[in-house]
Amino acid sequence: MSELPVLRVDGTRIVSGTEPVRLRGFGLGGWMNMENFITGYAGSESQQRRALRRAMGEEAYEAFFERFLHDFFTDSDAAFLQSLGVNSLRVPFSYRHFEDDTEPLVLRNEGFRLLDQVVEACARHGIYTILDLHAVPGAQNQHWHSDNPTQWAGFWAQEQFQHRVIALWEHIAEHYRCNPWVAGYNPVNEPADVEGSTIGPFYRRLEAAIRRVDPDHILFLDGNRYSTQFDQLGDPLPNTVYTAHDYALPGFVDGGPYPGVSRGQFVDRDVVERTFLQRTEYMRQTGTPIWVGEFGPVYTGDPDRDAERSQLLGDQLDIYDRYDASWALWTYKDIGLQGVVIADPQRDYLRLIAPVQEKKARLGVDSWGSTDAGVRSILDPIEKLFADEFPDFQPYPWGARRWIHGHVRHVMLAEAMVDDYARVFAGVAPAEAAELAGDFAFERCVARRPLADLLRDSLRN
Repeated sequence: MSELPVLRVDGTRIVSGTEPVRLRGFGLGGWMNMENFITGYAGSESQQRRALRRAMGEEAYEAFFERFLHDFFTDSDAAFLQSLGVNSLRVPFSYRHFEDDTEPLVLRNEGFRLLDQVVEACARHGIYTILDLHAVPGAQNQHWHSDNPTQWAGFWAQEQFQHRVIALWEHIAEHYRCNPWVAGYNPVNEPADVEGSTIGPFYRRLEAAIRRVDPDHILFLDGNRYSTQFDQLGDPLPNTVYTAHDYALPGFVDGGPYPGVSRGQFVDRDVVERTFLQRTEYMRQTGTPIWVGEFGPVYTGDPDRDAERSQLLGDQLDIYDRYDASWALWTYKDIGLQGVVIADPQRDYLRLIAPVQEKKARLGVDSWGSTDAGVRSILDPIEKLFADEFPDFQPYPWGARRWIHGHVRHVMLAEAMVDDYARVFAGVAPAEAAELAGDFAFERCVARRPLADLLRDSLRN
């Protein structure tokens, strides 16, 4: 292992020794940082875990998550990624695998055991890993994927939370500092510092602390406002890649045709390229590498619409090739919305939670996986009230309409639905719980062949 050089930044390129490396692969969403649309629950991960523990009992709960965390990514998954031709995997994780809020700064070994599992499996198949802290104490952004049930991001106002993250990264950097198959550290996913005054100084403190422990690994730093805004970060730090997230409007669950109109905007390939150039302007101005840390459409099950989304993805991949950009497609495995590998709907897990999925879709509970069509009668009068009474109200980060939807659909209704998911597991014995979690093993899943073929063809070029 020591014969392979640690990746580093050389101008606009990532290099291994003197050889340029474009990191192209996936994000491993839904594993060490669970997300509702990826595995089917409602609300935030912590809400789901508390509800499952109540419904299943401690022994079945432990059996479920031990099997889930073991089976979700193994050598079989790494071999499949290798067969597609990818060379990297972004690995999101929650701080909760490393410490508990009741014992802050007390390190738990479970997190390293799990991360080592995926880092080593990927290394055996020639795949780099980027370690991504996706959920931090206090929540770094306003949404469910930072395990945030409230739409308030407390991380930026609390020095204690920032100190805990810096201390955690010191431990992680110490653990992986000599490992060349770790491409680098992605310290905070999709930060959303409302004032914009804390993120720059925090990144510099974090960089200095990590460099004291590990001077060699690349830092992958997300821009503010969900990795779309970089003007608050100052001059680039050494050996650092700045990462843009590049979701295109026609690829969202409520997206329109491609080319065509989505959310009132006409989008074709030229618009997709202009948006990418806007989001990566900081990298091109500062002469640093471009890495698109997240992008990718969701799929609807309608062949015609999904063909348009495949066209959108193909256009994005061509654009990234043109600008020599590295990328990580979101996401590798889920229950059917985005993954190239999906849980088999004929197996027990998805059959068990099918009524919950139907209700979530009907009520528009998930932010990423559902629309508001079934709850317009609730939202119309609220939206009108705000338009009439508070016409200038534009809360961070995306304005009043999405703020309203966040509170009504993704906080209030989501929290009310948490126990719907948990109840279907009531009375499940430990052995059965483990078998249900085992439905996420690669051998029990199915590949989304059109997506796999598109990626293979793109990566051959």
